[in-house]
Amino acid sequence: MKNPFLTYGYGGAEYFCDRVEETKRLTSLLENGNHVALISPRRMGKTGLLKHCFAQPALQKEYYLFIVDVYATKSLAEFTYELGHAILSTLKSKERQAWERFLQIVNSFRTGITLDEFGKPSWNLQLGDIQIPQATLEEIFHYLAQADKPCLVAIDEFQSIADYPEKNVEALLRTYIQSCNNARFVFSGSRRHMMGEMFSSPARPFYQSATTMSLKPIPLPAYTQFITHHFNANGRGIEEESIRYLYERFEGTTWYIQKICNEAFAAVDTGYTVGTSEIEDAIKLAVEEKDDTYQDLMARLTAKQKALLIALSRNGRNVRPTSGDFIKKYRLSTASSVQRSLSALQEKDIITNENGSFYIYDYFLNEWLNKSK
Repeated sequence: MKNPFLTYGYGGAEYFCDRVEETKRLTSLLENGNHVALISPRRMGKTGLLKHCFAQPALQKEYYLFIVDVYATKSLAEFTYELGHAILSTLKSKERQAWERFLQIVNSFRTGITLDEFGKPSWNLQLGDIQIPQATLEEIFHYLAQADKPCLVAIDEFQSIADYPEKNVEALLRTYIQSCNNARFVFSGSRRHMMGEMFSSPARPFYQSATTMSLKPIPLPAYTQFITHHFNANGRGIEEESIRYLYERFEGTTWYIQKICNEAFAAVDTGYTVGTSEIEDAIKLAVEEKDDTYQDLMARLTAKQKALLIALSRNGRNVRPTSGDFIKKYRLSTASSVQRSLSALQEKDIITNENGSFYIYDYFLNEWLNKSK
């Protein structure tokens, strides 16, 4: 039996919880010619919303729809590689003329593309095959401008481009996008401070170039209905109070709720009703599965970084770690030393900063650190 609580990928509207208004809003903005900056914390469901929005019949019929994840990219060459790969991967499922047009325009990719036994293009490029990234990127945008249907391009974790060694990436992309009238873009990002700076600072190339959408937690009543429905539809039950407990424990963050429901659903047989104890068991199992990962993470930190991370795990989000009281309570040396550790942990993407308050964004890591005390 298929587990209805998906933790990766998109399984269709049946397994997608709520986001009715967000889907309408995002679809409307794109259909009316707007670029969108979609900003929310990690694992709140941005990618799921993008896939759900792009699955809407109105968009499927009228547009070419491309989603590219640039989270792991470290340079303009890697960005160009992922963008080209995402476009061809989508076009290969279309008619032959669709992907042939792409390969005709993007000359840089021709030598790395072969046809499989079914006559479909196969991506055989290596990153090193992109000799002049800017020239290849220009070809890709030329394709987007000349495609036989308008294009919608979602770039997931867009803030990653700010860390590339090349200094003109934002200005370069802004120039290409500004002149590409046949495409609209969604710039999705989870590092809110960086995304906010990119789109709201007059000094940055993308200033006021996109409509900003913020993604907040799905309301508890909607999640309660969704979770209850899927348990009941599969011959199981779940107490409403246990759903509330789970929701509050992870502050409504989509992926963690889906993960724990997935574990709890898998752990019980038909006819069984899940309560808070089963939710606790599921949380314990999910955190224990990450033990090796978190042990390796801690081994890569300095003693001062470890001490600060543990101290942050003992507190909520409204904490100022460079304050005298916090430093004294956890014996953290000096404010300047704490500041260096904060910067290092942010750079490693272990903690995040919201209006001056620092916290661990990975709830399971937070749970693991607290259980280790």
